[in-house]
Amino acid sequence: MEENNITVRVEGLTRRFGSFTAVDNINLKIKKGEIFGFLGPNGSGKSTTIKMLCGLLLPSNGKGFVGGYDIMKESEEIKKNIGYMSQKFSLYDDLTVEENIDFFSGIYSVLNNKKKERKEWVLEMAGLKDRRDAITKTLPGGFKQRLALGCAILHEPPIIFLDEPTSGVDPISRRNFWNLIYEMSKAGITIFVTTHYMDEADYCNRLSLIYRGKVIAEGTPREMKEKYMTKDILEIETERFVEAMESLNLKGIETAIFGGLLHSTVDNADRSIPEIKKILGELNIKVMRVEKIVPSLEDVFVKLIEVS
Repeated sequence: MEENNITVRVEGLTRRFGSFTAVDNINLKIKKGEIFGFLGPNGSGKSTTIKMLCGLLLPSNGKGFVGGYDIMKESEEIKKNIGYMSQKFSLYDDLTVEENIDFFSGIYSVLNNKKKERKEWVLEMAGLKDRRDAITKTLPGGFKQRLALGCAILHEPPIIFLDEPTSGVDPISRRNFWNLIYEMSKAGITIFVTTHYMDEADYCNRLSLIYRGKVIAEGTPREMKEKYMTKDILEIETERFVEAMESLNLKGIETAIFGGLLHSTVDNADRSIPEIKKILGELNIKVMRVEKIVPSLEDVFVKLIEVS
């Protein structure tokens, strides 16, 4: 990765709150135009990291540069050159759609001769041209989400930080939002996105997995699956799946719940499928389906946190 193409770089980034270490000695390099995913469960350190990179929180240790600006000394310059969208969408619910856009135009010092053009762009992008006078709190979640994104990038920043941007919106809105992210990436905008939705990891060019403040893996989605998933994954559809999981784990078959299904990590799928059916059959637990599947990044994450 060429150094002159790096837009975000941190080394040894650490943040402590008293005796608690929220972010523990992490290193990141993100290049221009990249969609970089920062994945982990709630409380893993994602939001603390993004606040440090956006100049909203000083690190306890380490160093970092965003768009060439030092996160320790040049936080005000960083704020001028990034877009930041929080998981709460950062909108004023009692203002109309248009009033929110006007407000953020002022916050980001959008030039007067560009304000109208940028406002129309946001309204078009968010699908709100006919609802500019609507009170923001009356909008469905997907519209609020796109409006918040538009307000965060009114000033056309080269780097965008999105903190859990798809939290609380429906699956169709999530997919439409990712389409917008792809378009921005194609235009050369660098996008740093945090999420706890593991299925969204496959949308990223590269990603880091963070757990308890530490980065435990980094790479492309494909690299992660190939490097860390050396065993077979079986998906099991069964009755009494909690009891089934506990029984399989007691028999030494590493099993976890995935929604209403089970995933078992085994050395050899062909040998293990009959064994699983036998174990559960002896307990009178009906098995509707057992089959080998392509591992997901959630499988990777479960495997990694078990050894962390």
